[in-house]
Amino acid sequence: MEPEPDPGPLERGLGPAPADEALVNEPAAWRAGAASASASTGSPFPDTSPVSPSAHHTSPAKGDEATGGSRRRTGVDPVKALMHRHRELCERAVDPLEIAAGLEAHGVTDRTAARFRHRDVFSLAEEMYARVPRDSGNEPETRHTEPDTPRARRPVWAALALLPGTLGALTLVGLHFTDGRLRLAVGAGGMLAVYAALRAALSRGPLRATAHTVPAARAWTCWLLAYALLGDGLLSAAVAGGPDEAWPPATAPLLALAFAVAPGAWCAQLFAAAARRRLASSRGLDEFAASARPLLLAVFALFLCALCILIGVAAAVLGQDAAYAGAATLGALLLLARLLTAHGRTHAPAVVLGAAAAAEALAVATVFAGRVPGCGFLAVPVETATEAWGPGTVPALACGAAALTLLVHAARTLTRASAHAPTDTTP
Repeated sequence: MEPEPDPGPLERGLGPAPADEALVNEPAAWRAGAASASASTGSPFPDTSPVSPSAHHTSPAKGDEATGGSRRRTGVDPVKALMHRHRELCERAVDPLEIAAGLEAHGVTDRTAARFRHRDVFSLAEEMYARVPRDSGNEPETRHTEPDTPRARRPVWAALALLPGTLGALTLVGLHFTDGRLRLAVGAGGMLAVYAALRAALSRGPLRATAHTVPAARAWTCWLLAYALLGDGLLSAAVAGGPDEAWPPATAPLLALAFAVAPGAWCAQLFAAAARRRLASSRGLDEFAASARPLLLAVFALFLCALCILIGVAAAVLGQDAAYAGAATLGALLLLARLLTAHGRTHAPAVVLGAAAAAEALAVATVFAGRVPGCGFLAVPVETATEAWGPGTVPALACGAAALTLLVHAARTLTRASAHAPTDTTP
């Protein structure tokens, strides 16, 4: 019988390989990938490839080698099969946390990592990172050149973020100096221009969606913005027994929200850049989540401060009441929804935006339904709240509850390493 070939020092240092019985609970695709990877002689991850001393030092099996626990691999190597499935992720990663983020995004959990004899996903990612062959001379260059791409393009999206507010202000100026059909044409043209500018601002930079947005989310957003423009006046007229005549639209909240696109994009960029730096310096997924959560809350609070200032300025310039509560909660809701969408989380924003829009529509509907004989009790809650705190109470409560829900959801999802995994689609 021929002696078993020496697998090399790296294989011995990574600890024992699970036997074939350990793969009973693994998916069939992984077992097939393991068999093909072990039988192939041209595997992209040869077992004898050298690694840097620092990467080998972080291997969780280093202690086994120091205590004389050097053992040989027998049978199928499931870690190699996993590396074969995520070859591109392993090759472009500059540290184990990037591999851990990619694995987490593909559904690999700590329970899955336990089947590979690792305590968690990060430990499994450390072994995969240590076993990937890489040119150590090119790695520092990659670390320095990658962040330069967004920085070089920053003036483009930063300038586009200022367009919605600028065009909105110009539209209001045009409406002030025109009347009749010309006023109608200026208003329609201005709305189209602001919409086009908003689409351009959201198609680049940190607020660009990395996944296909749910079509219903756009409809709910349009409803919420339309209510901010006309809803308070309609609700006030309905409570008073009308509407008997046209009511003036509240343009100050919309103008403030249009200008808030710029601080929203800058805050999103600040959060993304700081999260990537902490991702590179963290030593585990739990440590990264603990450091990213206060960062998210701080950036969110910074945006709220900027939005409140914009609301006050817009109301003072236009001579309208500063509806801080309704406009601020709506702006917070829209920022959180877009921030989640920009990181690939599209389902929750669509559901929460729809719930907020439905709450506003239901509030107005109950006032009109209360005029039906015998149904006056339906309008009592909304009429009581409106008479006590004003018509802005309805959007403040609806958007405030929705924003709080999304904030809790964002604190759980945007603090995961998978939400900040590097992609090749950065604008």
